[in-house]
Amino acid sequence: MKSQNNRSFRIIIIIPCLFILTSCAAGDAQFSQDNPAGFWYGLWHGIIAVISLIIHIFNENVAVYETNNTGGWYDFGFLLGIICIWSGGSHINCKTASDKKRDKEWEEIGEKVEMKVMRKLREWAEDEEGPDSAKEWEEIGEKVEKKLKRKIREWADRD
Repeated sequence: MKSQNNRSFRIIIIIPCLFILTSCAAGDAQFSQDNPAGFWYGLWHGIIAVISLIIHIFNENVAVYETNNTGGWYDFGFLLGIICIWSGGSHINCKTASDKKRDKEWEEIGEKVEMKVMRKLREWAEDEEGPDSAKEWEEIGEKVEKKLKRKIREWADRD
């Protein structure tokens, strides 16, 4: 029941907001050759361009772009409005609560895995400590050193 009331409330709010937004849509009779739309109207028309397009589909009297405009400055404002509101760059940091929760869960999992690996490495290092481990590590070090020297000689002989 709560979901139904919430949805009804949203619809009651959204419809008047759409009417208010489109009341200043492009193609209005307020603009003429003597009184053209300028930069600020271009910016506004860019912001509401998608809404204007949807309304234009059903009502030919509403246009997406004002033809009676000042030219370059109106165009600049129009494009700026579209870019600022409708481009993906303005929504980079927008994450839903579920996305944030999922990221937090993965971070917690990563920390747990890291701690477990570190614990196992520490146990392995402690198990290796003993009277014979120093000798074993020296042998491993000598083998690694010999192999590196051999690879370096092979690499140097290529040139």
